[in-house]
Amino acid sequence: MEQILFIQTGSGIDVHGQNITKASERAVENAIFANSMPGIEKSLPNEKMENMQVNVRLAVPLDRGQLDVDQVKASIPYGSVTVDVTDGGMATSSGIMLEGKDDENDLMYIVNAAVEVGY
Repeated sequence: MEQILFIQTGSGIDVHGQNITKASERAVENAIFANSMPGIEKSLPNEKMENMQVNVRLAVPLDRGQLDVDQVKASIPYGSVTVDVTDGGMATSSGIMLEGKDDENDLMYIVNAAVEVGY
């Protein structure tokens, strides 16, 4: 990305089920949920939305290999999207294991996201 215009951050949690993709999607949603970008086209090359680039940076605690990157990309409504994944976030006890929620253990996954928008 040549020029970052703004960055939003968020966190997402999957309390039961140990689903790293769900926690990641929630982190991205949390980062972009309350944003509006009026006039963004005027800041992009040729004033075209298709020139917007979005880089999603995720810090995940466990199960990196189970992360569905395409599903996370689909949560971004505009632009050419890339996803970078690093170790981070947190896995901590939810205090209870619920078999009906597909829990394999009592862990909840917390993912941090930074969503960079630019060109």
